[in-house]
Amino acid sequence: MHWTPEQQLTGYRSREKIEPVRVIGNGRQVHPLPLAAHQISPHWTWEGQAMDVDRYRAAGRVSGVLVLKDGQVLLERYGLGRTKGDRWDSQSTTKSVTAILVGAAIQDGYITSMNDPVTRYIPELTGSAYEGVNVRQLMTMTSGVKFDDDYVHPDGDGTRSWAAPFVNGVDPIVGYMRGLPRADQPGTKFSYKSPDAHLAGMLVINATGMSLAEYLSNRIWQPCGMENHGYWMVDAAGNERGDSGLLVTLPDFARLGQFMLEGGKVGATQVLPPDWLADATSAQVSFAASHRGAIGYGYFWWIYKDAYAALGYGGQAIFVYPKDKVVIAVNSAWLEPRNPESAQAQVAFVEALHAAAVAEH
Repeated sequence: MHWTPEQQLTGYRSREKIEPVRVIGNGRQVHPLPLAAHQISPHWTWEGQAMDVDRYRAAGRVSGVLVLKDGQVLLERYGLGRTKGDRWDSQSTTKSVTAILVGAAIQDGYITSMNDPVTRYIPELTGSAYEGVNVRQLMTMTSGVKFDDDYVHPDGDGTRSWAAPFVNGVDPIVGYMRGLPRADQPGTKFSYKSPDAHLAGMLVINATGMSLAEYLSNRIWQPCGMENHGYWMVDAAGNERGDSGLLVTLPDFARLGQFMLEGGKVGATQVLPPDWLADATSAQVSFAASHRGAIGYGYFWWIYKDAYAALGYGGQAIFVYPKDKVVIAVNSAWLEPRNPESAQAQVAFVEALHAAAVAEH
């Protein structure tokens, strides 16, 4: 969906009023995010310009930024008319949440192994280019299926898959993807394809017998003490879009990062298998040239030198720094959502926040 800058501000904040969604229920207990005794307000230089949080917030069209250190709030600011209770479109950071649900389904015994063939859980893909692709290859964007991820042009695979009809009871994106050819042998080449994350979501739906919203509510939203209910956009078949469309408040966005930082545990309960989590957040694929500063890719998580991140269109991000116990959550509405310079400026912003968080504490 291609919005003007003004439409972005309304659309990102109110997407649940535009698209069909399913509710992600929260529980009665809220996990507190206490204010730290010392707040941060870093200064840095970007392309010769002196920067601070407010200057970047205006230039980068930031609707919200929240920094946690040891689970305490070091910085929380809002902009673009957004308030603390407003949800925001998480875009492709949703992929990383879908990955969390795959890990939970493995821990719960619904999915046997990352080596399982995708067709075991999505039989409609039997005989397609996904025949012989395993769950790990799907989640590292190495499925080898030919797809251009173009959501701008009307004839792009991305545009056509998003608009695919619901026919004969087959999920529309499953129906579209099973008609595509193979470009590479599975596991040999990284090629970013949003529908691979949607298929991972379908895999969880079929394995658990639950909607993604219900499973997310049961395993993460309620146990982690999310403050507000969320929404998840659904396709024409009523299935949540595993690649995008998670609509949440900024504090709950940050709580997702805190859950990962704490080892995929809630109290004494292990929600994600520890060895799986280690693999998910380390480079299963390494990049010759960085993507938004990332050096590799895990299971729908982007890998940095000392962090891993969920990244989304238009400047959505959750950065997790395990050694420093820092989580940085950012929502934005970039004027040019795919602009590499905007991405580089955001990385500099996040690095300045991280450095200040570590220096102050």
